[in-house]
Amino acid sequence: MTSSPESAPARFKDLCLDARDHQALADWWCAAMGYVRRGEGEPVGRPVAIVDPVGGGPLIWVVPVPEGKVVKNRMHHDVYGDVERLRGLGARVVQEPDAAKGIPWHVMRDPEGNEFCVFAPAG
Repeated sequence: MTSSPESAPARFKDLCLDARDHQALADWWCAAMGYVRRGEGEPVGRPVAIVDPVGGGPLIWVVPVPEGKVVKNRMHHDVYGDVERLRGLGARVVQEPDAAKGIPWHVMRDPEGNEFCVFAPAG
C-alpha cells in the first residue's frame, strides 16, 4: 500500500534527543556532524535547536531532561562518519561491524549514552 504526503496522517518534522546536560550534548553533536546552533542565547533549561548549516540534514532539538539514559534507544541516528574521529570526540563503540551477519556499521554511543550507527562515508 502506498500513500501520498497529502493523504498521510503525519509527516516528518524534526528529531528530538533527550539529554541531562543538553547544552554540552548540543555542542557535541555540532562538533560531530558539523551542525551549528540555530540561535544563540537560548534561555537556560530550554531545548537547543541545532541545524545543518548547508540545509542537508534535519533540525535536531536537544531537550533537557532530569534523568539519565537507562535502556537502549528505540530510535536512533544513522550517520556516515569516521569512527576514530568520533572516538576522539568522546563517543564509544559498543558494536563492531560483523560481515558474517551482514552488519557493515558500527554502533556507538554519544557522551550521554545515546546509541547511533556509523556507516563508512558514501562513495
